[in-house]
Amino acid sequence: MTSMDVIKDELTKKAATVQVTVSLLASLSVTSSGIGFGYPAITSQLLSEPDDIDNIVLTQSEISWFASITAICCPIGSLASGYLSEKIGRRKTLMLVNIIAITSWLIIGFSSRQDAFIFFIELMIGRALIGITIGMITTPTVMYCSEVCHPKIRGRMTVLSTPFFISFGSLIAYLLGYCIPKDFRLVSLIAAGMTVATFIVLFFIPESPVYLVTKNQKEKARSALAKLRDLSASDSRIDTEIQRIEELKRSATKHNSIFSNFKEFGKPELYQPFFIMTAFFAVQQFCGIFVILVYAAQFSIEAGVAIDAFLSAVIIGILRCVTTFLVGFASVKLGKKPMTIMSGCGMFVGLVGITLCAVFSVSDRNLSWLPAVFLFIYMFSGTFGFLTLPFAMVAEMYPQKSRGFATGITMCLAFIMSFVNIKIFFTVFEYFGNVAVFSFYSLVSLAGILFAIFILPETKGKTLQEIEQYFQKK
Repeated sequence: MTSMDVIKDELTKKAATVQVTVSLLASLSVTSSGIGFGYPAITSQLLSEPDDIDNIVLTQSEISWFASITAICCPIGSLASGYLSEKIGRRKTLMLVNIIAITSWLIIGFSSRQDAFIFFIELMIGRALIGITIGMITTPTVMYCSEVCHPKIRGRMTVLSTPFFISFGSLIAYLLGYCIPKDFRLVSLIAAGMTVATFIVLFFIPESPVYLVTKNQKEKARSALAKLRDLSASDSRIDTEIQRIEELKRSATKHNSIFSNFKEFGKPELYQPFFIMTAFFAVQQFCGIFVILVYAAQFSIEAGVAIDAFLSAVIIGILRCVTTFLVGFASVKLGKKPMTIMSGCGMFVGLVGITLCAVFSVSDRNLSWLPAVFLFIYMFSGTFGFLTLPFAMVAEMYPQKSRGFATGITMCLAFIMSFVNIKIFFTVFEYFGNVAVFSFYSLVSLAGILFAIFILPETKGKTLQEIEQYFQKK
């Protein structure tokens, strides 16, 4: 239960505006992680070819490490984020993420131009730090948005928090790569400057009232609730909310050790959503929709798209950004379960189309535009559900007393799967061929449809407490 779940009174326009504003300002910190995701898509080809500025060339193996080391470092951030979010607060955790991100971009931006070994080490350190920030960012961002927002807008804002700004950051990376194709260091420095800006805006938002109450900072919590709810600080409804949060705090205090947190996995309200979310992320990772974030240009080439690979990456970025924004509104109207089913169906159609185009070599039959159509159907459908909704649902599915810990563990597993997926990308296409790989993605998408129909629960219109009770009864 969040502070906004306690009293289901009418949401005023001013309160909604404040809640949306602070949620968006907090979510801006995700932009740097989005750039980090999209960065290999614009640099992999450049790093594999000598140019007039650098004669340093990376091997294909080194490039795969350059792209995938972020994913293997993400679990470090994921495991730390839950603890830090509870220990120092959601806002300060976001500040720490920004500081690490700024450092990572500066390391890459000022990397060596002469020594190949030092250059590679600097790239690995910079990308590893980016990976830690990517792993850290989801938990505090989604927790913050879910805890400051009223149930009427919570679903929309959790979708617009991590998923939208990851897409937005990736689009920025693709655009910078398209406009500055020969200077990846300048792109890194621009990313560092943008991250400084997102760090500064965090000074202008309140801390989560839930966190403040759990740390006995009641006056600060009262002030934050008054601003977020458009109420007077002396309003009795604020007292009621604080009392309810304190009740949750007393329950959560019994489960604040690592051992007690793991012990909670024996309860259905934790292990059921854990298995559901792990399966949700597994489909996301192995249907191909996530790896396209990292290898957008190469993915387009493998799909047989005839237009310029980097222009295709930009179009994909725009499509993902617009679709993610629409998801924020559609999730309120349609619900996440129907959206996931539609997403799986669309991905399956797109992937089968891409596979058939490869089998029948349509590029040789004056149908070179057809793979692009199926690729964009696949991207639109995937972004509409399987790419965005796991991030949006991961925090709201878990009970309050274990939310930070369970979310961190789930994201840790998700990023381990991501590392495997990204690291073997070139190998599987080279060894098995694009027809076999896209056929595999199709089968995973089909499995995702069945998962959405028979296993995934609907959370639309439910408070976090109601979601917890749903799993307790099963």
